[in-house]
Amino acid sequence: MSRIIYLLRHGQTRYNAEQRLQGRCNSDLTAKGEAQAIAMGDRLCEILDEPARWTLYASPLGRARQTAEFVCQRLGLDSERIVWDERLVELGMGEWESCRVPDLLEEYPSLDISQPDWYLQAPAGESVESIQHRARGWLMDPTIAERAIVVSHGLLGAMLRGDYADLDYSTTWRQELPQDAFFKLSGGRIERIPC
Repeated sequence: MSRIIYLLRHGQTRYNAEQRLQGRCNSDLTAKGEAQAIAMGDRLCEILDEPARWTLYASPLGRARQTAEFVCQRLGLDSERIVWDERLVELGMGEWESCRVPDLLEEYPSLDISQPDWYLQAPAGESVESIQHRARGWLMDPTIAERAIVVSHGLLGAMLRGDYADLDYSTTWRQELPQDAFFKLSGGRIERIPC
């Protein structure tokens, strides 16, 4: 595959700072999150010779929207160019959305958050098959540009990387979910790029 993908997670949100699960709900970027989004845009600006030759795809959820717009600004691109794609939204957390992790641990004493896939236990949450289907569908879509910048979320991003590099289930879920770095997917390899 000749496609090159730069995969970014949105910057820190208020819910991230409060240890709340977001899933499909939203909270705005914090000042730190805005700075992270700007830093990702600046780093891409250093890497890309011709930003205008790249297509920017993003989850339509607010935190990814904010991040994608900051990235566009830093690349000197009009935010009208962003392709909003529902397949890039975060794993649905069902009844746990907006709940604080410490509160969940109190309510569900048997919950083991040392297991990287613990999110999948959320009542009425999205299944692993569903998120895999979305990630694979996006990666295999022949209409996706050969040069793509993607702004998405932590868990969906991990699933995209896992499917891209054919990682096993456990390795996929144990991947880092940084907001101060992003990933280059090219030639079947994944490279972490700090900001």
